[in-house]
Amino acid sequence: MSLIQLTDTQREIQQIARDYAQRELVALAGERDRESRFDRVMITQMAEMGFLGMLIPEQYDGLGLDAQSYLLALEEIAVGDATAAVTLSVHNSLPTQMILNFGNDAQRTEFLPPMARGERLGAFALSEPEAGSDAASLSTQAVRDGDNWVLSGTKAWVSHGNEAGVILCMARTDSSGARKGTKGISTFVLTPDLPGFKLTKKENKMGLRASPTLQIVLDNCVVPANRLLGEEGKGLTYALGSLDHGRLGIAAQAIGIARAALEASVKYIGERKQFGKHIGEFQAIQFKIADMATRITAARTLLHTAAAAKERGEKITRYSSMAKLFATETAMWVTTQAVQIHGGYGYVTDYPVERHMRDAKVTEIYEGTSEIQRIVIARETLAAAAAADGALPD
Repeated sequence: MSLIQLTDTQREIQQIARDYAQRELVALAGERDRESRFDRVMITQMAEMGFLGMLIPEQYDGLGLDAQSYLLALEEIAVGDATAAVTLSVHNSLPTQMILNFGNDAQRTEFLPPMARGERLGAFALSEPEAGSDAASLSTQAVRDGDNWVLSGTKAWVSHGNEAGVILCMARTDSSGARKGTKGISTFVLTPDLPGFKLTKKENKMGLRASPTLQIVLDNCVVPANRLLGEEGKGLTYALGSLDHGRLGIAAQAIGIARAALEASVKYIGERKQFGKHIGEFQAIQFKIADMATRITAARTLLHTAAAAKERGEKITRYSSMAKLFATETAMWVTTQAVQIHGGYGYVTDYPVERHMRDAKVTEIYEGTSEIQRIVIARETLAAAAAADGALPD
């Protein structure tokens, strides 16, 4: 039984994703992690099943599905392999949605169909070596030169940057040097064939090792003027607004990772014996399982409540931050408990829970740290209470 009321279509999508993840992803997830190997075959498979175009309208070769269907599929993919879920989340949330919402007809027609078909993966380049949580401090500069823009700077933490065919990049188009919050920063649609586009440092990460994370150097990168997305100076506003949706995807990833850890633990306690009985018979272990299951269910309910509000056209900034905060901290807590349940075996690579714990950690960091989420939640709650004459919002 599910606490979330699903349509027949949503249940079918969920089952298709679950079957695929268990059939194709689980068996090779550990190997890909050990080898830090990005699997193009996996991307092709997911593209053929429509997973890379779930939120893109049918007129652009996508499936045109709702947010809840996408999140249900994303959770199942994360149960199978968190790195596959990262690719899906980044591609489906930020670059495709920003082009769809803020691009012009020519940009949508050029980029969205091949992205929906999986021929071009989408990536997102906002952060820099010295601009992480404080995104407005980015220093990458874009200068207009006739029919082109020339971009100079370094972008950091670009997920699958070396595999992407479309990269949405934020750069400062205001040359005054004065910091103006979200103003003065624009978004450009980059492709790796542009002169001056260079892939550099590949990060050696603790978790999500099969998902490459790159630095991109823009060395006087020449970008045609028609690659400016939307209005000049509004790029950071577009990016921050799109993060509301992106954070729902991170929450779904985290829930999937936590579920994988719980399912591994349930299997293990039915096999492992100590003191003459299965350890699942001990109350101390049962309490851990109860708390793990409860937190996962609470996180999923919060996530889909926020997704339903999004489908109704409501502002979800506070709720998407709540979902990301609670789901990612749940994933870290659940995976830590899973390692503890496995004892010494949880600390070695013979069992998957140590990988789940490593994969979970970054969900508390990227697309806004837990600390940033708390700031957003507090700010939005106080603003809503002030607007309601002191009453706390629902």
